[in-house]
Amino acid sequence: MSFTADVKDELTRVIPTCSHCDKATLAAIARIEGTLLFSGPGRYKLEIATEISSVARLVIRSLHTLYKLKTELTVRRSVLHKTPNYLITVPSQPNLEPALHDLGILAKTGIEMGILPHLVEKTCCAAAYLRGAFLGSGFIAEPRGDFHFEITVESEELADGLIQLMADRDINARVLHRRNSYIVYLKSGEAISEFLAFVGAHQCALAMENERVRKSVR
Repeated sequence: MSFTADVKDELTRVIPTCSHCDKATLAAIARIEGTLLFSGPGRYKLEIATEISSVARLVIRSLHTLYKLKTELTVRRSVLHKTPNYLITVPSQPNLEPALHDLGILAKTGIEMGILPHLVEKTCCAAAYLRGAFLGSGFIAEPRGDFHFEITVESEELADGLIQLMADRDINARVLHRRNSYIVYLKSGEAISEFLAFVGAHQCALAMENERVRKSVR
């Protein structure tokens, strides 16, 4: 497994601090990895894709527990990478539209672009939202090489929101606009370790810190 996969696997096993943390994590994953389909007034369908089986289980469990939503799971195998891809489909149903508003995906006038304040009101929920963002599209290079961390999102407002959540913990991230995406990135090994510790990946944070110390000694 890659270091990124190790981090994501550890993050799926973090025990929520409060009753709202699961919602914050699900909201971030759905915002980043979700595709919203519209087929008429009040008729929505949500699709969430991931390559990590533990992330798929977390998403399905949260959708069932928090909103009593019915889901369908399709496992596809990539011809190029020979790895499975998990597609979670939430078909149109009465509970879906209220859930989309509650998760900060739908706004009164269309798609929500930023992060709703009620989702990240507590420090633990801010950590949970960042945890979900990384589970969605996060990447960390192998620590033995150059330190590099990024989360890719589709809106500038969401990127700015993630940067602010990190800044509140003195983690200074930057954003790069590339084509139709915004990349929130860190280049400092110390900042990456602090992020991992904040979102609950303590074992991976320790591995990062050990590698950072080893490089400084060399």
